[in-house]
Amino acid sequence: MEVHKPEKKVEYLELIYDLIFVFVIGRNNQLLHHTADGFISGEAFTEYLVCSLAVIQIWSFTAYYINIFGRNGIREHISLFLNMFLMYFMADGLGGSDSGRFVNYHAAWALILINIGMQYIIELRHSGGNKALRTQLLRMAFPLFGTAALAAAAIPVKLLTDTDISWTAIAFGIAVSFIAGRKAGESRIDFMHLTERAMLYVVFTFGEMIIGLAGYFEGGTEPESLYFAVMGFLIITALFLSYETLYDRIVDRSLENNGLTYIMIHVFLVFALGSITAALEFMRMDNISLIPKLAFLVGSLLLYYLCLFLLGMYAKKKCRFSGRFAAVMTGSALAFAGLMFLLRENMKANILLTVIYVFSVFAVLYRIGRDSSEE
Repeated sequence: MEVHKPEKKVEYLELIYDLIFVFVIGRNNQLLHHTADGFISGEAFTEYLVCSLAVIQIWSFTAYYINIFGRNGIREHISLFLNMFLMYFMADGLGGSDSGRFVNYHAAWALILINIGMQYIIELRHSGGNKALRTQLLRMAFPLFGTAALAAAAIPVKLLTDTDISWTAIAFGIAVSFIAGRKAGESRIDFMHLTERAMLYVVFTFGEMIIGLAGYFEGGTEPESLYFAVMGFLIITALFLSYETLYDRIVDRSLENNGLTYIMIHVFLVFALGSITAALEFMRMDNISLIPKLAFLVGSLLLYYLCLFLLGMYAKKKCRFSGRFAAVMTGSALAFAGLMFLLRENMKANILLTVIYVFSVFAVLYRIGRDSSEE
């Protein structure tokens, strides 16, 4: 007889928790406004990259723990609220050149990871004589404590040598999580809950994108300002509809899967969305050089779609992406990039071309999802 696990619901506190991450990502995007020689300074972009991935990685660690062991209890609530409080210190430490902000940011980062890691250690008391469960708990806690140690170690290294090694914590967390996750098994993972958590975080990120688009409306009803406002809104709409179609119609949420790769793909997908928000803002800025801002927009869009298409590995059998699909999407991406740089002197044509491209991708995904649902 087939046994069905009860559906795990996303709790209200998880939604509140997601909002603080969207807030920090929004603050983090301000780093990209530190320009030098017509584009983002190298130091600011590196900080943006590391801080974005650090924050999204914290979210992924939390989502994974709650999915497996979350009980919506008092201990879980205290842990989440504590991390939300610490996230404010991370947000305050963004973009500061003084050592105090650097220390606050990395100390909060390390404490958040230790907090999540301790939840796995506390779970050991529920493992009883289950050696497999104890091994899984320790295996999942190790990346958290290791990443926390590297985040904390970045403080004395920075103060003593003026060298930032924050990236090592990100790299360690990603690499070791993949290794640990592949051995963790699938029996305790609620893939449906995990996909819903990722979807809600993406939806909140789209909300931040819409807020970021507000600058396009500063010109009121002037024809040129109105044109760019409409085009910018359409771009965000198409990006959202593409993700919605993939989630609702293409991804098989009933899979038995450890979900680790799914979550890791979302780390870079959310990063891409934040970058697209900044790139759209750059399109209106005269102090940003033409080629760099076009490259940033095109690169961010293509990273988003790469992540989206990689999620196709979780597609229903009738929706699997074929080799022909990969060839068409690669060809259209190359054509889009080439035309964007060919028309680089005409921003009106560029943004219109972007609208056409993103809606064409949405149309392809919608057709795949629609055809499978009609069979």
